[in-house]
Amino acid sequence: MSKAAEQPDTAELLVLRNDQNGVSTLTLNRPAQRNCLSEGLMSALSAALSDVATNKSVRAVIIAANGPAFSSGHDLKELTARRSDADCGRAYYQKIMRQCSAMMQQIVMLPKPVIAQVHGIATAAGCQLVASCDLAIAAEGTRFATPGVNIGLFCSTPMVALSRNVSRKHAMEMLLTGDMIDAARAADMGLINHVVPHDDLARATTELAEKIAGKSSLTLAIGKQAFYEQLEKPLDEAYDFASDVMVKNMLARDAEEGIGAFIEKRHPVWEDK
Repeated sequence: MSKAAEQPDTAELLVLRNDQNGVSTLTLNRPAQRNCLSEGLMSALSAALSDVATNKSVRAVIIAANGPAFSSGHDLKELTARRSDADCGRAYYQKIMRQCSAMMQQIVMLPKPVIAQVHGIATAAGCQLVASCDLAIAAEGTRFATPGVNIGLFCSTPMVALSRNVSRKHAMEMLLTGDMIDAARAADMGLINHVVPHDDLARATTELAEKIAGKSSLTLAIGKQAFYEQLEKPLDEAYDFASDVMVKNMLARDAEEGIGAFIEKRHPVWEDK
């Protein structure tokens, strides 16, 4: 099944969607603009994410991109155009930053695993998008950066996702220098999971997504939510919380089926409940 998320008032399909084998691939589609996150593109991606969140046939999500780049960050031309507003753009900038932050959190809170399929460059808010996804696979030659410091605009919101994926010193080095890092370095730092040849990127990402889609969607949803929630808790509270989650999960039908199948040496039949 193929769908397209489209902003009103434009004929451009900003996010393309393809659903197959339980995986929904959402493709950023502003190639000429290096998929910079305009207001319209963010609205289209957010709408697509809202739809897949409640679609029972979708069990995993891939965020990919058309053109030479995954995403170059915010649309600086769109932002700069609002400096002529009476408030020098303050209200619009607040709106855009809130919209972007909400979209990134939407990915984290989505009850389906989200995998970034990255190529070309992922910079600033584009790097933030990669860091916000649960998993990421990048093609050889891909480069990452939070280069705002080079243009007088520190990457403060990308910093939130970046600092929750890599160590503090690695994050600060990226943020303070603005330098590009290659895919191998990004993998070493923990920003991405795997680096593959460019020609294998789509296949490798799809294989990972389909492997995950073969699990119980209820179990995935419980686990993903618990993972991010426990990260923000002190150690003792995290264990108490995770223990309660394990009890809840153990009482689910899919846990009963999965454990039974393991003991009986057969494949489980998931009911997602």
